[in-house]
Amino acid sequence: MDVFIPILLLVFGMVLLIKGADFFVDGASNIAKALRIPTLIIGLTLVSIGTSAPEFAVSLNASINSENEISFGNIVGSNIFNTFVVIGVSAIITPLAVSKNVRKFDIPILLGIYGLLILFGFVSSPNIINLWESIIIFSLTIIYTVFLILRETKEHQHIEDEKKNEKKKPWWLNLIFVAVGLTGIIWGGDLVVDNAVILAEKLHISEEIIGLTIVAIGTSLPELVTSIVAARKGENDIAVGNAIGSNIFNIILILGFCSILAPAVVTDSSLLDVIIALFSGIVVFVFAFKSYKINRWQGIVMISLYALYLTFLVLRELSIF
Repeated sequence: MDVFIPILLLVFGMVLLIKGADFFVDGASNIAKALRIPTLIIGLTLVSIGTSAPEFAVSLNASINSENEISFGNIVGSNIFNTFVVIGVSAIITPLAVSKNVRKFDIPILLGIYGLLILFGFVSSPNIINLWESIIIFSLTIIYTVFLILRETKEHQHIEDEKKNEKKKPWWLNLIFVAVGLTGIIWGGDLVVDNAVILAEKLHISEEIIGLTIVAIGTSLPELVTSIVAARKGENDIAVGNAIGSNIFNIILILGFCSILAPAVVTDSSLLDVIIALFSGIVVFVFAFKSYKINRWQGIVMISLYALYLTFLVLRELSIF
């Protein structure tokens, strides 16, 4: 009974995070459109980063409160979940065709970023990501975003702009959406971190495990819902690109920014988690290049691999492995 209230508040915090991100993205997107910012740029920035808002809120809150294991574990755990579960479940719903750009650029970029994370966290400055390393990681956010905009602008230069007669919300309503969204993100992030720590103490398990599992899965729900809906509608690029893009921004934007505020302390056990995240990216890379799509049986394999990873975490926590 002692854990009921923290679990309830944790779930409530996740709901606030997810709905807050929805409100924020809707309001900010409408304001950007009113300012005549191209829809393509909005989609590649606000919407892409918006699905990572829950991870951002949780990791930022955890970093400020020196809960480094939750911050780092949340990012790595979310990436593993996004790759194995989000893409895996979407592929089971319908085989996913993987676009040339995702195969040629985004997946290799993600693998390279994982390699950089291993280099910074465990080789150049073991068990810590220092200020200069954090600045390098965060600067990749600007480089990658500019690259996306240039790439997609070239790809869609002949596509017509959206209809101008589309019904628009009043500016004051969009401001309310942004304010309510930010409030939900901030308050939700605070609730998730605080109650994750309480839950870890009451259940006598490490904050790292809480961050890698409960918090990571909860903050990845926007990506899961987005990709499932996209898969059911046949929007394969969104289903796969959403997960891969979110993983990239989780590291270069969220981890980079949070580590600038407070250097990320990474434990030795985190090395294996990062290697598993790298492995998950390699699995998608191999599946995507083998047949240019991810089939249902491959989706089942990815879900099974995530189940094995969760089993490994339990055994590691029990000091069996």
